[in-house]
Formats: sequence, C-alpha cells, structure tokens
Amino acid sequence: MGNEPRPCAGRVTPEADLTWLLHRAAQRLRSAMEQEAERHGINLREYLVLTGLGTAGQRTQLALGQALGLDKTTVTTLLDRLEEVGLLVRRADPDDRRARIPDVTEAGRVLQSRVAREMARVETGLLSGFSSEEQHSLRSMLCQLITGSEGSETSVTGSCV
Repeated sequence: MGNEPRPCAGRVTPEADLTWLLHRAAQRLRSAMEQEAERHGINLREYLVLTGLGTAGQRTQLALGQALGLDKTTVTTLLDRLEEVGLLVRRADPDDRRARIPDVTEAGRVLQSRVAREMARVETGLLSGFSSEEQHSLRSMLCQLITGSEGSETSVTGSCV
C-alpha cells in the first residue's frame, strides 16, 4: 500500500509512457525558458549558442553544431542573426580557411550572463516543489539515462532544443 505510485496532477500518472513524460516535462521547461530568452530579445536556441560558445572556447561552426545537436544550416542561420545584432563575430579558422570560428562579443557575454541568471531563476521556480535531494536525484537519474547505466558516455545525437 505505501509503495503505490502517486498520480501526477490531472490524468497524468507515473505509469504513463516514460518518453511521453520526459517530452512533456521538456516542453514545459523549454516553454518557460523560451519566454525568458524572448524577454531579452533572443530565442532559446540563440541563448544556447551563446552559452555553448562561452563555455567551450574556440570551436568551428561545424563543431558547435555537433555539440548542440543542430545541423549546419540551422547553426548558420542562428549565427547570422547573432552576428547581425552584434552578439558575436566570425573569423576564419587559421587551420582551415574554409571554416569559420564564431566568437561572442562583449555585448553577447553580458546578455548571455544576464539571461543565464534569469534562466536559473525560472528553473528554480519550476523545481520549487522538489526538495534539494529530489532535485539532485532527478539530475542524477537524467544524467544516467543520457550516458547509460554503466556511466560511460554514449553518442547523444539530436537537438538539445
């Protein structure tokens, strides 16, 4: 009796298909994050590009796309927009003149930092119904699901948004 699953709000129950549950949770988080990014004049993918560039050092457009799980056409479109509004610049790769290396400008770093603080606030609000231990467990389980039960990184493909 005490180990019976508690139903989620509405008709959603823990017995529901895991893929569906993960998708719906991701939709809710993505929607809230998208709204926050748009309040700052960018979209969620543009924010992720700025974050990806700021945390990984120099990488080509192709490497950035691979890291974010985005195809090169999508990356090019996102970089074009970010460059157009002065949040990044692109320069030739010294090792391959055909490749371009995007770099976040100071304005891009300031905006990314500001949006990151707001994203953390949104995330905190969405997770406020969970204890610290539950939040840690959720993150650990999701990491384990992504990397595999053995803890070895598997090839993760597909867009992060």
